[in-house]
Parts: sequence; C-alpha cells; structure tokens
Amino acid sequence: MAELRLALLVNPSAGKGRAAAAGHLAERALRETGAQLTVLAGETTAQTRALAHRAVSDGSDGVVVVGGDGTLTGIVDVLADAGIPVTLVPAGTGNDLARELGIPADDPGRAASAAVSGHARRIDLGTISSQGRDGVFLTIAALGFDAKVSERTNALRYPSGPLRYYLAIVIELLRLKPTDFRIAVDGGRAERMPGTLLAVGNTSSYGGGMPICKGARPDDGVLDVVHVAPLGRLKLLRVFPLLLRGTHLGRREVAHRRATRLCVSAPDLVVYADGERVGAGECTIGIRPGAVTMMIPEG
Repeated sequence: MAELRLALLVNPSAGKGRAAAAGHLAERALRETGAQLTVLAGETTAQTRALAHRAVSDGSDGVVVVGGDGTLTGIVDVLADAGIPVTLVPAGTGNDLARELGIPADDPGRAASAAVSGHARRIDLGTISSQGRDGVFLTIAALGFDAKVSERTNALRYPSGPLRYYLAIVIELLRLKPTDFRIAVDGGRAERMPGTLLAVGNTSSYGGGMPICKGARPDDGVLDVVHVAPLGRLKLLRVFPLLLRGTHLGRREVAHRRATRLCVSAPDLVVYADGERVGAGECTIGIRPGAVTMMIPEG
C-alpha cells in the first residue's frame, strides 16, 4: 500500500491560540502513523486558502485542518472541488461541526489520526450568494436577531471577551424590531414573512451547541429552515432558553421546513454563516449534496 501524502494545515490563532498546541499533538500523531506529512501554517484567511490550493497542487491524498468551523469553511470548497478527503482537528471556540460529526474536541491526536485510520463520510455543503459574492457554509446561516448580535459584537471596541457579546445582546434587545423578510422557497414566489429570527441549517447547532435547527442532518441533501415570528423583548427572553435546549420547534411562533434553495431579502438584512459575515440586503442559499468527504475517527 502506497504511503499516504498528507498536508497538515494549522491556523495557530484559532480558538484564541488553542490551535497551535492542538497542531503539535496532531503532527506527532500523524508522524507516528508513518504518513508522509507536510505542515502548513496560515494566520489569515487569505494565507490559509492559498495553502489549501498548495496542498491540492502538491497532490496531497488528504488534508488535515486544525482550527475552528470558520477555518475549515474558508477552504473547504477548494478541497471539495479537488475531491480531497478532509480531516478536522477541532480547535475553535464553538466546534459545532465536530460535535455534529462525533469528532473529539479534547483529543487532537485521535481526531488527526482519522486521516489514516478513520472512515469516510460524505456531507453536504451549503452555498450562499450575496452582494455579488459566492461562499459556502458547513453549519448554519443566520439572518435575524442572532446575526445582528454578531454584527454588533464585531462593531464594539470594548469590553473584551464574552462581556462584549453580552453587551451586544443587550443593545440589540433594546433596538429589537422584526425583520421584514421576503422569502422564496425552492423557486416559489417570494412571500413577506416578518420575523425575529431566520436560521438555515446544514447541521443542527451553532454558537457552541445551540440547537436552533434541531434534527438537521449534514448528509440528507436538504437544508432545515427555522423561522421565528415577530416577538417582543419579554417574549424573546422567554423563548430564548427553549432555543438553548432545542425545545422550541413545537412553539406556535416557530415554523420549521426543509428546502434546497432559499432567496431572502430585507432592508436591514445581515447574513452570517459559520460565524462569519457573508452578506447583507439579500442572499440566495442552496446546497451541494455530498460535496465534502470527511474522515471520522472510528468508534
């Protein structure tokens, strides 16, 4: 059997620096397998993407990515288009994709070794177009209150850490008003659907485990669409704990459907996917079934 040629691609800044340590453990485990290993490190999105192209052009049999969901999302289309298996060593802040796929976040060596000894699982890849730009996502696209909180968090200069996120929630609660969504599903006519929140999921959770699209599967060829009707501040505060527990889908304020294509617009629309800002004003969301081959640890 020919020796595997693997590229280990590390984003050292992911997970507030945790990826650097995880990368060392992953490298040690992979060298112990006897694979031919090339270690690549990219600090920025552009650098990481350039290194992914390099791994493809070098003829790698697989790419092991050390970082968070955002790190992988920034390069996964390059690897998917080349048909190269991807192994994820989760080292981000949320690690929602790893949680969905059963990849351990506390054992970088085991996660990395799946490139050699794991099993392949083909998963879907979400697509998103907005403001003339095309992108992809692996977990969830957010288009409502949650996206506005992310936008506010990025705009604030202080405080630092989690307090900035909590302050952003308070500010957006005070400014709360429904988003005047216009939504067309699977080629149908656009309908006006005002709401507090709209989430489009390839997987079930975002934000480190919040199951907003509970029941979504990354290999079923469809997207799960969750729409929360307009809510006042107090009602939103009562519903929010249900979102955290995944018990919200039965509420009358919550609509859940499955689709393969959505066109969404709103005057104040902000679009985040896998935690990154990807557009505003309007967007078209779709899916590429089975586009990505992930290597998953056995057991």
